[in-house]
Amino acid sequence: MSNNSKRRKIQDLVRLFEDHLAKKTSYFFEVEDLEILFNYYSDQGRFQKALKTCDFGLELYPFSVDLIAMKSQVLASLNQYPEALELLEKAISLQPHDVELLTLQAHIFSITDKYERAVQTLEHALDFATYKDEIYYQIGLAHQHATEYHQAIAAYKLAVESNLQHDGALYELAYCLDIVGALNDSLDYYQKFIDQDPYSHLGWYNLGIIYHKLGQNDKAISAYQYAILIKDDFASAHFNLGNTYMSLSDFSNALNAYRLTADLEGPSAETYFCMAEAYEKLEHFDLALKYYRKAYKLDNFYDEALFGMGKSLNAQTKWYEATHFYKKALKLNPDNETYWLALAESEFKVGNLVSSLEAYSEASLLDPENVQIWLNWSFLYYEQGDYQKSIELILNGLEEDPEAASLYYRAVAYFIAAGKYKEGLAYLENALILDFEKHQELFEFYPKLINQKALIKIIDQYRPEK
Repeated sequence: MSNNSKRRKIQDLVRLFEDHLAKKTSYFFEVEDLEILFNYYSDQGRFQKALKTCDFGLELYPFSVDLIAMKSQVLASLNQYPEALELLEKAISLQPHDVELLTLQAHIFSITDKYERAVQTLEHALDFATYKDEIYYQIGLAHQHATEYHQAIAAYKLAVESNLQHDGALYELAYCLDIVGALNDSLDYYQKFIDQDPYSHLGWYNLGIIYHKLGQNDKAISAYQYAILIKDDFASAHFNLGNTYMSLSDFSNALNAYRLTADLEGPSAETYFCMAEAYEKLEHFDLALKYYRKAYKLDNFYDEALFGMGKSLNAQTKWYEATHFYKKALKLNPDNETYWLALAESEFKVGNLVSSLEAYSEASLLDPENVQIWLNWSFLYYEQGDYQKSIELILNGLEEDPEAASLYYRAVAYFIAAGKYKEGLAYLENALILDFEKHQELFEFYPKLINQKALIKIIDQYRPEK
């Protein structure tokens, strides 16, 4: 069946089902039809409609294990965990060796912090599983969520040894090894796959991942290139090669790798996003904007893509347009201090002082130790001539991060601007003790101070001996 035919079938089923619910029509649905409807509503996040689909189906097929499992799944999505587990118990009593049911039960145990029960359930499922790699992977996740990293590593290794192509297990294994500080020691473990089969593209690929995580990017590039030499249509290797080039600030080669990834696996929000980032680094802001748009078009919940659009427009001094996209990004992710900081700056550029101050306030609540927030926020009041308010904000910043020399130097400038020389010189001494070299920030912000002899004399007293 073609994609168009599938879409038409889904649309017809949805129309018939919703007409049936509205009592406009009476229609008989097969279990397979109800599964299609369930997946349609679940994929859209319309869990109440998905639940109605299950309830309706269970009236027709009260012993359908598939429908019971689907209802349990949607109840879990609605955070109704006891009800979901109760239904699963019923389904498992009907089919005690069903691996999917046991895996779903373990998943709910895990998300309700019952990690030991999750592991026990999965270990039981191993007795009946055809593809044991996925069960080992789920066991690893349960241990990892319980911060039992060594047990997680053991499970992930079993998953990888069962299936070298299990990307999830390989990724999480590398993460856990990194957490316990054993990543470097694990190189031999990954090397053995290549020793067993020197032409294993997956072996080289996984070795590349480890080298990249270890910061050995030249070796990572070589490993990915070997993987591509063996299998030139290996999209994941091209993509990770692009990420490694980005780490080395080799943005042109990164872009080429991402282009090849897109050619091989088709449109992808993540690949388009990475292409946009590479274009942005190369200062091709129109192309960056184009590919951020493409990424967002494929994934309307991609707040990073919206933020990227804002940055690209910001770089072209299109402040109004940038502000629009920063606000859209914040609607999707209101707890991102970087977005608030960017919005604050763009609001200031368009002359919305009150909105800018509000955005800085939000940013400071989310990331109070971010020095740049306090510097930028206080500067707005300084520019308005409200020196007292600018001083108060800098002192608030110092309460959050008392080791921030940049805040001390800015306090010096504000105190002197307010005519409070004694206080300014006291803060200068603290700043010089913390970081002498940063005293240049003071003159960059307030160039006239270079003519203040008393101030220069204090700086000279703290100058390190050569």
